[in-house]
Amino acid sequence: MNAIISAPELANELAGNTPPVVLDVRWQISLSRAAGAPEFDGRAAYAAGHVPGAVYVDLDGELAGDASPELGRHPLPDLAVFGSAMRAAGVDAERDVVVYDGGQGWAAARAWWLLRWTGHPRVRVLDGGLPAWRGPLESAVPSPRPGGFVPAPGAVGLLDADGAAALARSGVLLDARAAERYRGDVEPIDRVGGHIPGAVSAPTTENLTADGRFRPAPELAERFNSLGVDGGAGEVGVYCGSGVSAAHQVLALAVAGIEAQLYVGSWSQWSADTARPVATGPDPR
Repeated sequence: MNAIISAPELANELAGNTPPVVLDVRWQISLSRAAGAPEFDGRAAYAAGHVPGAVYVDLDGELAGDASPELGRHPLPDLAVFGSAMRAAGVDAERDVVVYDGGQGWAAARAWWLLRWTGHPRVRVLDGGLPAWRGPLESAVPSPRPGGFVPAPGAVGLLDADGAAALARSGVLLDARAAERYRGDVEPIDRVGGHIPGAVSAPTTENLTADGRFRPAPELAERFNSLGVDGGAGEVGVYCGSGVSAAHQVLALAVAGIEAQLYVGSWSQWSADTARPVATGPDPR
């Protein structure tokens, strides 16, 4: 199954006899909290209008656990909480799931990755998110029949800090953050800037076209090949600030036909441990 679905394809499937479960995971990271900027309210955005039948899922509360220096800003969720949220949304292992967000794709990819990691075989991300949707929107909150999905973790690769460090030496570890954070020029959130020694800078934004959709699979494959990914022959891992935008990079790799492992703790966990090495500048080492 393709990892992404276009808006026209989703509209056709929603009109069919076996429509997918649709999850709205609108979320936005704030880098301006110190300036007093208001937090983005995904639930309010959902209430203002969503794809018909879509159920809202909260990234911070249902797709991640409590933040801590030891685990990072968006650690793995409690599986009981995650499973309950998925069942309440109508998710079954036998029924397709489509996830979307506000267009950035990061939050939707996090939900996609979690469902895959916990064993769901048929989940896709709406390419371009809600801005790509040309159908009607509704404000009514649906009441789906509860699903029977039970998370079974381990279906796809997951890295911890030590595994990420080892993969940076033995395979390809991609850093999905902006290049200036990778170099250590700036660090708006975490304790220190820089990157895991050996990691390769690969900003997530370069996976997309100007309209926010994924670049064609051959272009993505060429991009990752230029970063040292040899088409799947070697191990590939991805991290970011807190395991959200990195999920989007794992999704882009999947579109290109390449399996990759996610380091969920990412830089927020790595950099909080003063014993772990930090590299700066444009070079991996």
